[in-house]
Order: sequence, then C-alpha cells, then structure tokens
Amino acid sequence: MSDTGMGAEAGAQHARSRALAVLRVRSRALAVALLPAAVAVVLIVAAAQGRIEGGGWSAVRWAVTAAALLVLLLAAVVGAVIVRARPALSPTVDLAESSAPDLYRLVRDLAERLDVPPPSAIALTPDCDSWLEDRTHPAHAGRGATPARFIRGADAGAPRARRVPVAPVLVIGSPFMWWMRVGELRAILAPVVAGTGPSAHPDIAAARRFVRGLDAAVGLGARPGLDPVRRLAFGFVGSVARQLLRGCRVHAAEMERGVAVAASERAQTVDYGVRIVAQEQVGLAYAGWDRLLTRVALPAWRMGRWPSRLDAGVVSALTELSRRDRLAEGFTSRLGERPACDLLEEPGAADEATSLLAARLFHGGPAEAGPDWAPVDWAAYPEEVVDRKWRTEAARLHRVLDALDERRDAESAVPTLARVIGHLAGTDGEAADRLAARIAAEVAGEEAASAPPAPGPEAWGVDAVPLLPLQPPRTGRELLADHVTAMVCCAAVDTAGALPGLDWLDGPSLLIDDVRRSDLTSPVLALVEEGDPDELRGWLSSVGVRPEKPVRLV
Repeated sequence: MSDTGMGAEAGAQHARSRALAVLRVRSRALAVALLPAAVAVVLIVAAAQGRIEGGGWSAVRWAVTAAALLVLLLAAVVGAVIVRARPALSPTVDLAESSAPDLYRLVRDLAERLDVPPPSAIALTPDCDSWLEDRTHPAHAGRGATPARFIRGADAGAPRARRVPVAPVLVIGSPFMWWMRVGELRAILAPVVAGTGPSAHPDIAAARRFVRGLDAAVGLGARPGLDPVRRLAFGFVGSVARQLLRGCRVHAAEMERGVAVAASERAQTVDYGVRIVAQEQVGLAYAGWDRLLTRVALPAWRMGRWPSRLDAGVVSALTELSRRDRLAEGFTSRLGERPACDLLEEPGAADEATSLLAARLFHGGPAEAGPDWAPVDWAAYPEEVVDRKWRTEAARLHRVLDALDERRDAESAVPTLARVIGHLAGTDGEAADRLAARIAAEVAGEEAASAPPAPGPEAWGVDAVPLLPLQPPRTGRELLADHVTAMVCCAAVDTAGALPGLDWLDGPSLLIDDVRRSDLTSPVLALVEEGDPDELRGWLSSVGVRPEKPVRLV
C-alpha cells in the first residue's frame, strides 16, 4: 500500500474510533436514564419472591418505581426532542442537475477518480469556502434542502426516502465559480469531495447525527416567541443536551480531524500540483470578495438596492487588485482559460440568486425583490446608488442642521456646502459632537424602521436566515465624516462638473475629469475632528467647487 493510502486509512480509522467514543457517550446517557428503572425492577422482583418484606421496603419500592417512571418519561421527552430537533442548515442556492450538468459531471468524475461516493447534490453559497453538508434529517424532508432562493430546475419538494444512505450535499463558494478556472476548481474541490468516503461509514454518520441533534436542541430555548412553559421545557432539554455535548466535544472534534486527514490524503492522488497553485487564488478571492461586499455592496444595500451580479463583480474587483498590487501580478493571465462558471447553464440566474442571498445574510434584506428592494446592475450603480447615497446623506445633514440652528433665517437655511463648513469651522468640537449625535440618532431610527420583523417561533431555524453583519456599527464622528464627504461630492457634481463613479475596491468614488479623486479624506477629517477648514477650502478651490452655491438634495 502507498504512503498516501496508508495515511488515508489511518485517518479513517482514527475518525471511526472517535465516532465510537461519541456513541459511547450516548450509550452511557441511556444507561443512566435506565438505571432507576433497573433498580425498581429488582425491588419488585425481590418483593414478589418474598426476599424483602415490611412496610419500609414497600415504601422504598413504590418511591423508586415512581422515580423510575419520572426519569423514563423525562428521558423519552429529551430523546424525542433531540431526535426531532431540526439541525442548522447553511443558507444556499440549490443547483439542480439540469441547471449545471457539466458541473455535476465534473464532480462525479472527481468522485470516481477518488473512489468515493459522489455528493447527492450541489449548492452555491456567497462565501469563499466549500464543504459537505448532511441534509438527510427527517425534519428537512419536503421543505427543500435549505431556506434560500432556488433557481430554475431546483426541486424543493421531492420527498427523501428514509433509511436509505444519502451522500452529503456539496456546497461551493460562488466566488470560486466566477474567479477560478475549471482545472483550479476541480483541484480545490478534490479534498472536499474525498470527504464523502469517511462520511458514508455508519458509525461516523451516526455520531454526526447525534452531535447535530444535540447542537440543535441546545438552541431551542433561544427561539423568539415561546410561551413560558415551552421556554422552560426547552431550557431543560437544552441543559441536558449541553452536558452531553461537553462529554463528546473532544471526541467529535478529533473525529472531524480524522475525516479531514483521510480526505486530504486521498485527494493527493488528484491534481495535487494544480491545487498548490490554486490555493493562492483562494486567498486572493477572499480578499477581493471581502472588499466587494464591504465597500461596494454594503452602500447599495443601505440604499435599498442590491447588486444583482456580485460574483461577476468579484472578477472585476480581483482584476483591479491584480493591477494595483504587485503581489497579484500575473494572476489575470489565467483569465484566458475557461472559467468555472461556464459549467452552469445559466450563470446569470445563479449569480442573481447568490447575490440576493448575500444581501440577506450580510445585511438582513428581504428574501425577494420588491419596490423598496430592487436589483441594480453595475452600469447603473453610479447613478442609482452613488449619487442617490450622496444626496440622501446631504439632505439628512441639512435636516439636522435645521433642527440645531433654531435662529436660522431663510438665507442660512439654503443647502450649501458653505453652511456646513461654517457650522464646523473654528469650534472646539462641541458643535461637531452635537451634529454627530443627531445624525447617529437619525440613522439608527431609519435603520430600525426598515429592519425586517423578527421571525416567529415556528419559522426560527427553518426560514430565518442569520444576520452576519460585515462591519461594526459606525460611530457618530464616522457618520458625520461620511455626511460631510457626501455634501462635498454633491457640490462637486453640481458646480464643478464632477461625476459619481464606482471603484471596484473602494466603492463610491468621485470622478473629476474622468479621474478618481482619493485625496478628499484628509481635508474632511481635518474639518470634522479639528474644526480646521483651510485644507478643505484649498481642495475645493483646486477642483473648482463653489461652496456657496445650493446643491440638489433628494
């Protein structure tokens, strides 16, 4: 046997031994639950045979029997809840085989080369990662594989036969599909697909089901909308499940480590050299995806718009990153090869579905498009997002100034940049603090008013999608700087012929003579933080902006 085969076998053996250790925890818990019943049976049999007599023994027998029945009842309830608890599922976009036949063919060929069972299905997720996910729990039958949007051909209602081993679902990060080439994707997926081999072992599968059930039961008491009785009952079940998790946590972690080692060793026989090179693309894709979400997508989401081609945008972002960063030079030469998204029948539909899911995950947006939640393409982004963002923030800034300046006259209330500069210039910071606090309060109120309602207890964990915010809440001074910057940009557009633009790495940008200006941050911060307007006035003069002219607001 080769060293690779021996390593894979050793990893699988280690995983199986740890899986048995997890199952022994379950067996010990069952034994503890049955112990009072066993004692009660012994006492009843001894009394029937005349070995123990007297009123004292009779009282003990009935007390132990009652305690045994209570323990059995509680154990049955706890066991039923753990078995029926719905394990968490990753929000994904399902890909039916009819919508990605070439991708399914590639994965099946990869599984055949690795000598492992092929995944039962493929799904996309708006993340730079790939993994296998078991979706065979009976609670998921008939509801589709995941609480996410489906694209054409995805069958959400097909029932799954019980007691039939089903391979896990292969979840692929959607940025990989657009940035990586076909060969690179195959090399990156090899260790993931190889994990279906150890996953098919009955002991490992049973141990994973047990751990997932415990994990799901722990979170039952935290569901919103529960009445006090159900909250108390689920809290008790959660405490028992938490104790069992503590007992098997180390074994479960070692089991997963053994599965990963076995899969990694097995995958060394397939595209190993290509995978070493492709790993560089994983880090690059993660960096570009993070910048695209935080700098480009997040401003649009805050405006009630969601970019419908995020995965295509990551290619532009990474191409721009390669152009600017010498460490990434040469990566764009790969773009002449076939991209992995060509393995999809309708890449645009898949991109739109994952883009909407990304907005749900990272911003809490609605599940479907609507009048207040409309898609936007990249060509319309500068006009529909950047310009609208600037003018909305400028209007908010002047509303707050109107509220603070009670002695204003008609002339001072005109929305001009000069008014903003005059309010902040030469102060000791108190005026900026008041302005920042009022702006932060308005922004918080608007965000609270537009937040989606919390899901009810029946939808929690089924259709609810967790919110994973991309950035911490902005401070008042940060919001004030953003609003002053927006006001400067509006004045530049209205009085100096500037244009709103899109920078793939920095998001909304100001274009003057078709050149992106990135030197506005320092003058704005000098005004906001120190009350010094000289640097900003010098910048405005050099660009040709007239701060005394009114700007157009939303």
